[in-house]
Amino acid sequence: MSAPTRPVVALVDDDENDRLFFERAVRKKGYGWKIVALATGREAVDYLSGAGRFADRSAWPLPSHVLLDLKLPELSGLEVLEWIRRHPAFQALPVIVLSSSREPSDMERAKALGIDAYEVKPVEFRALVLTVASIAERWRIAGAPAP
Repeated sequence: MSAPTRPVVALVDDDENDRLFFERAVRKKGYGWKIVALATGREAVDYLSGAGRFADRSAWPLPSHVLLDLKLPELSGLEVLEWIRRHPAFQALPVIVLSSSREPSDMERAKALGIDAYEVKPVEFRALVLTVASIAERWRIAGAPAP
């Protein structure tokens, strides 16, 4: 019997502190996720398409889930989402927006483009830990601890 594989979660966020706090919240919950941290929309598209430095899939495996900020350099989160949904290989890939934007227009556009969920980034670390737990439970991300 082989060991379960570690889930790969792509975290696309240009704010280094937000990425670090998210990774810390995942560790605090004890989740065994491999987090691929990406800082730009272009980097996210390159990673998903296996372009450039992401060509080696043994080093850069495809994610089981994408957590996507909307306000990104190079390509916005909405442009990345639109790219993902245009590619048949990624139609079933769960994309969860994790953004500080509470703008109804952002939420509506993201829903129209096919997000699976929209989470507003919490300001406090304790609330972020709860958000991470909610995402893990709702999306049944493998490697999450049993309740």
